[in-house]
Amino acid sequence: MPQLGETVAEGTVTKWFKAVGDDVEKGEALFEVSTDKVDTEIPAPASGVITAILVPEGDTVDVGTKLAVIGVPGDSLTTPPTESTTTTASPSPTDTASVETARQDSPSESAPLSPVVRRLLSEHGLDVSQVVGTGPNGRITRSDVENAVSGTKTSASKLDSDEVVAFTKIRRLTAEHMVRSKATSAHTLMVKEVDYEAVEGVRRRHGKSFKEMEGISLSYLTFNALATVAALADFPHLNASVDGDNLVVHHQVNLGIAVDLDGEGLIVPVIAKAGGYNLRSMARTIRQLADGARNKQLTVDDTANGTFTISNPGPFATLLTGAIINQPQVAILSTDGVSRKPVVVELNGVETIAIHSVGLLALTFDHRAVDGAYAARFLNRVDEILNTRDWAAELEN
Repeated sequence: MPQLGETVAEGTVTKWFKAVGDDVEKGEALFEVSTDKVDTEIPAPASGVITAILVPEGDTVDVGTKLAVIGVPGDSLTTPPTESTTTTASPSPTDTASVETARQDSPSESAPLSPVVRRLLSEHGLDVSQVVGTGPNGRITRSDVENAVSGTKTSASKLDSDEVVAFTKIRRLTAEHMVRSKATSAHTLMVKEVDYEAVEGVRRRHGKSFKEMEGISLSYLTFNALATVAALADFPHLNASVDGDNLVVHHQVNLGIAVDLDGEGLIVPVIAKAGGYNLRSMARTIRQLADGARNKQLTVDDTANGTFTISNPGPFATLLTGAIINQPQVAILSTDGVSRKPVVVELNGVETIAIHSVGLLALTFDHRAVDGAYAARFLNRVDEILNTRDWAAELEN
């Protein structure tokens, strides 16, 4: 089991992508591991043939535990384990016959259960007799329990023509985190309309060449992220955490970007030391982290130590989003859709109507940490940076 983060001591093998006897190339996805933070695909450390799988799906093991053996063609193969890696008492000689008989009559009931499977059974009030095991020798896997939960709930509601879908692990964790946040922080929403015409001008002039060079679009999110980081330098009490009766102010901005996992939940990769980025490096890093999150290639460290978070529903043309604070932070900024609208502008001292790109920035902040005036000045500063920073110079250098 690889070291997935400084604070992670164990992980659960949720899926093997290869079986004993399969060829594998170095760097190819070998198995998926789940922690309380992320689900990650682990690549093969070498090329060869899978000669043994030592830890079956559903087992939770300590970091450093040997999971599989990669050999060379011709090596002898070892069948997958039928025992959980959880320590169990060995049967005495007089018990052996009864154990073997029990396993021929009802394999799923007698095969050892992993900690994850035991927890899922307990959470959903299921008995092993209600679950059909599809693992080696009828062993019950995590997928078996989840399928049983989904099937039980679905069959119970067929008369109403409803479908009940069991929460995935990350969906459950997202739900728990959101509920805990609402119960912890004094959520307050403040919104400011922003004229993005200066940003739009840079995107028009440099967007095509930027995409040709970088392979990604010059998005509003990149500008918003940099303006936010710069504004936090002037309003550090929003780059903070609450610790009891104290406000812990972070002098380094570790910017989290919320990423949607195709409706399965949210994960927030963190851009550490975000104050050192420009337009190009910020755009690259946001794309790399978002792709890593969706492809299950992030480590726990990639999501650790965030100090401020941005949620970006803007690509879906949202109007206004009151996001939930990512604990233990004290604020989260939602960057909603930008659209063309008529605005009043001053031209040579005369007011006139023009068509500009306009959007809303919505700040949800913890009223325990700061007051409304402080939050309002922060939003005003973000707006000011968006409209006055020399963005073109960052692209030309």
